[in-house]
Amino acid sequence: MVLRYIYGGRLSLEEYDTSDIIKILNTLQRLIPFIKFFNLSHKEFLDKVYPYKKILPKDLRENLIRNFINQPNNNPGSNIIKEVNSMEILSIHKNLSIEKDFNIIVDEMNDIIIHRLLNKGIKPKLIKQKVIESFNDHSINAQDTYNWLLNNQINSNSIFLLGFFNYYGIVTSSNYEKAFNLFINASGKNHTLAQFFVGNCYKYGNGTIKDDKLAFKYYKKAANKDDTSAQLEIGYRYTNGIGVEKDFKKAFYLYEKAAKNGNMIAMFILGLCYKDGKGVGKDHNKAFKLFKQSVEEGHSDGMEMLGHCYNKGIGTGIDKQKAIELHQTAANLGDKRSQNRLALMYENGDGIIKDINKAIYWYKKSAKQGYEKAKNSLKRLQINNA
Repeated sequence: MVLRYIYGGRLSLEEYDTSDIIKILNTLQRLIPFIKFFNLSHKEFLDKVYPYKKILPKDLRENLIRNFINQPNNNPGSNIIKEVNSMEILSIHKNLSIEKDFNIIVDEMNDIIIHRLLNKGIKPKLIKQKVIESFNDHSINAQDTYNWLLNNQINSNSIFLLGFFNYYGIVTSSNYEKAFNLFINASGKNHTLAQFFVGNCYKYGNGTIKDDKLAFKYYKKAANKDDTSAQLEIGYRYTNGIGVEKDFKKAFYLYEKAAKNGNMIAMFILGLCYKDGKGVGKDHNKAFKLFKQSVEEGHSDGMEMLGHCYNKGIGTGIDKQKAIELHQTAANLGDKRSQNRLALMYENGDGIIKDINKAIYWYKKSAKQGYEKAKNSLKRLQINNA
């Protein structure tokens, strides 16, 4: 009733949860002494309050005395108490609104942006850029969010997000050790993304010792809860025997699961499994479909392999024009294998006009990224054309 009176009957309590109501009630409870205090009679004031003027808050003391001197026949309390109550509760309402806004931001960053980006297969090095773009697109101040997180480690989402800020150095210096400790904390609260990032920390030795077995342990926790990036990591480890014995069938199962959950990298790797017969029988038609699906989701490695399929007729008819278009697009995006394949097609005039200068250009691009085949081809061409 007090709240409705102050807000002119316009306050809707339905927009607050139980914890918010408890905060308001606690604040009102603190105001009760002031309510009783202002309802004193003149005599009670002179006998019971004035003698303690030295220990009263200065602003309150001056307001009381001023009202008793200037309005001796009036009850000074009603206006003051309404003002005190209104200001206090308006402040609470504002703080609760701010808190709700940040809680929404934290939840969205966890459940929508970061989780969906990782589950789709966006490479970790691009996650930071995507998150910053999301802050800007939604006019959210990243620094304010970070400051709020520092003082509000209230649940696993906020703990994880503060770790994420420190891991990638968003509006602060990158601090792997601090990030690792926060991820461990959130992981202990069963936070799936935190478990994945603890695995990353152990994989790369970021903020802790490098430990493949512990990395596997935490990736597996996240993978069991359908985190597709973790499923990819576990599959990769079964494929290569990292922290666990090699098992192509288990790897295939995890790649298939991640692909069905929408991870474009998993679609590409699953295509390789069908193409090469690893963990499953060879099936070039399925391989082609998976490569195409990964390209439709935006995966450049899939684009390179799809171009190769069109070039060699793997799971589809030979189409040199499509092969060149795909390799050109992927090469422009920085894919070193497509740069090498495009260079080879220019060198041999395969489906395109022969052009040694363009071949050298693309071999150089690929070689600068460390691709050995391109390095060897570049040396051969430079020697032959010296």
